[in-house]
Amino acid sequence: MKLEKILKNLDYKLVQGSIEKDISDIIYDSRKISRDTIFVALVGYNTDGHKYIYDAISKGASCIVVSKDVEVDENITVIKVKNTREALSIISANYFENPTDKIVTIGVTGTKGKTTTTFMIKKIMECAGKKIGLMGTNGVFYNDVYIPLDNTTPESYEVQKYIRQMVDAKMEYMVMEVSSQALKYNRCDGFVFDYGVFTNLTHDHISDFEHPTIEDYISSKALLFQRCKHGVFNMDDKNYNNMIKNATCDIYTFGYNKEANVYIKNVELIRDKKSIGIDMELANDINDVIRVNTPGKFSSYNASCAISVCHLLGIDVEDMKKALVDFSVKGRVEPVSVLDGVTFIIDYAHNGVAMESILTTMREYNPKRLITIFGCGGNRSKERRYEMGEVSGRLADFSIVTSDNPRFEEPEAIINDILSTLTKTGGKYITIVDRREAIKYALDNAQTGDIILLLGKGHEDYQEIEGVKHHFDDKEVVLEILKEKK
Repeated sequence: MKLEKILKNLDYKLVQGSIEKDISDIIYDSRKISRDTIFVALVGYNTDGHKYIYDAISKGASCIVVSKDVEVDENITVIKVKNTREALSIISANYFENPTDKIVTIGVTGTKGKTTTTFMIKKIMECAGKKIGLMGTNGVFYNDVYIPLDNTTPESYEVQKYIRQMVDAKMEYMVMEVSSQALKYNRCDGFVFDYGVFTNLTHDHISDFEHPTIEDYISSKALLFQRCKHGVFNMDDKNYNNMIKNATCDIYTFGYNKEANVYIKNVELIRDKKSIGIDMELANDINDVIRVNTPGKFSSYNASCAISVCHLLGIDVEDMKKALVDFSVKGRVEPVSVLDGVTFIIDYAHNGVAMESILTTMREYNPKRLITIFGCGGNRSKERRYEMGEVSGRLADFSIVTSDNPRFEEPEAIINDILSTLTKTGGKYITIVDRREAIKYALDNAQTGDIILLLGKGHEDYQEIEGVKHHFDDKEVVLEILKEKK
């Protein structure tokens, strides 16, 4: 493709060279450079792509996109912009021939519920006979294609590439998780979402590696609603007004507020030998009772959020009911059939807020005992482990403290940090460093009426130890242990 076409709609200065040359690809990692490519020098938290310009040129880059002054051979085209991340989004959209013009795009942001909500939307749309792709924490999904991802929202080049693949595969809709980091660092620039969705916002992701302040976190989330046509909002969330304050989209709401477009009028908890969930009565724009195969009040938020989006897309309520009655998503309040009378759930809860939410929810189902199996990730904010220890000690009947992703820390040190707050609550606990043995202990000692929560890793299929990812899938391990017991 001609460079001139790739640069369409980009505000840039041509420092030197020609924009008539042919370009084979766009690269932002100098290790992947090939002949006649554009190298975009991204400025990140840990590194600056401008340091790798000469390496990229030596490997065949014929054009570089920069935000700083550089000196290179005169045969190299130099494009200067204010923000190379924003530039990458725009030129990637052009390179893949603006695929978002050919598909209905739905972006979901929020602290909790993004993954579940996107999968609910996908399930409902498929039950209605629609072709829809998904991009998020669990990967990229369309037709029978699955592509794993390292980030909730990948870099803008990959966003455009995967949407192009969905368009080529005849997808009509695309739903994706949009993280605050993605919005802050321009990964979703270059197009306007048809629908933007806000689930909720809690005090999380505040650290030197993510957002320096809660204000930065809130403002990053709110950017989505300046980049979409229609906004769907959780009206009950305390940050609702912050989300709509500078919104340029129209506003549609859901929640327990009677003024919400989709009003959650009543919720009844349902638990039997085979399932745990809710019956949800809706009013205003939708008047019906819908059974959802995931438990607790927060499930009513995720479900009514998905229902709101699909209602705006013209989907019949019967398709919604059919989709949600047997809904589940890997690692998100995912029930696993283990023993008669025992409810076993795998969830991604990996901080104090998420853990408190799921424990409070499960307590409402009146279990004989509420048991947690959890650890905490290494090389992350220590506040998380302190909070998780306190929450489990206070709300669980018994805690099994184990290893999560220790990364470059000693698992025992992380466990000791967790115990520093857990022990102060007086809660009962045991420590079993080996995660597999911790799961086995829970299953060996389960009693009828128990609810057991295996927390922290959810959909992940690895444990990261000393920089190496070892295969470890919580659900696989549970099923293997059950098979051995039989």
